[in-house]
Amino acid sequence: MPHAKPRLVVIDTDPGIDDAIGILLALVAPEFSIAGITTVAGNIGIGTTTRNAGRLLAFAGRDDIPVFTGAAVPLSRPGPEPLNLHGVDGIGGVPLPPPARGPEAAPAVEWLAELLLKEPAGTIDILALGPLTNLAQLVLDHPDAAQRVGRIIAMGGAIHERGNVGPRSEFNLWADPEAAATVVASGLPLVLVPLDVTRRVRASREFTETLSKSGKPAAAMVAHLIESYFEAATHQESRPLHDPCVMLYALAPELFRIEELRLSVDVGNAENAGALTVDANGFPVQVALGVDAPAVLDLLSRQLIAH
Repeated sequence: MPHAKPRLVVIDTDPGIDDAIGILLALVAPEFSIAGITTVAGNIGIGTTTRNAGRLLAFAGRDDIPVFTGAAVPLSRPGPEPLNLHGVDGIGGVPLPPPARGPEAAPAVEWLAELLLKEPAGTIDILALGPLTNLAQLVLDHPDAAQRVGRIIAMGGAIHERGNVGPRSEFNLWADPEAAATVVASGLPLVLVPLDVTRRVRASREFTETLSKSGKPAAAMVAHLIESYFEAATHQESRPLHDPCVMLYALAPELFRIEELRLSVDVGNAENAGALTVDANGFPVQVALGVDAPAVLDLLSRQLIAH
């Protein structure tokens, strides 16, 4: 049976090891047509995240996909100190070629607005893997274009789980709480994939070995990226694959359990900055709260090994 027409997507990202895995999955999956990659600062500075996006495209031989530099700092607060969780280069020192071409001259948000106004309304999905600064800027500066987004699928937040920065805060929303609040309140179709799901999707050493032995370049590179995670966290038998869950949800929503929750975002300066609260006065968001983790990992493995 022929594939349905690929879905036009923009990947908004701060690569990052698990961003890199999500991007490589999107590059091999025939279900996606990637219009471009927009970058945001996140874990490491904007120069490094933008370069890493170009390096991943060079590795995949996809220099036809443009990269656009996005927000270097949050909407209205100082940026977080760089975390060297993913090594100084952001991707665990995994060897990747230099970018085959530099980022485009147009700023990310201007390009995204233009693309949304040019393509039929509702036909572009945004796969958001980092802080939501670029998308908030789109909502604030180009509301007409923002209303044409098909949907935003974003990795971020924690509902019932403990946070990974503060007690209730997850990094992407903590890094720019005002941006998260703007996107949640925008009324745009938003699917949020929080830590409640991403911590269940865990790559074991055995999973990594299967990818390594496949002989397929993208699969071997993903294995290499996951191995660098293991090196950063010794004595662990598995590592969560946070950002790839965005692509996996887009490919197979039936493997996730979604609930509509009304959410508000904490925009204070205390330890709960960026925390989500289920709140009768909040805004309705589709939230992934359950996942068939073995099936999702099998899908990731099959996609990487098939292409």
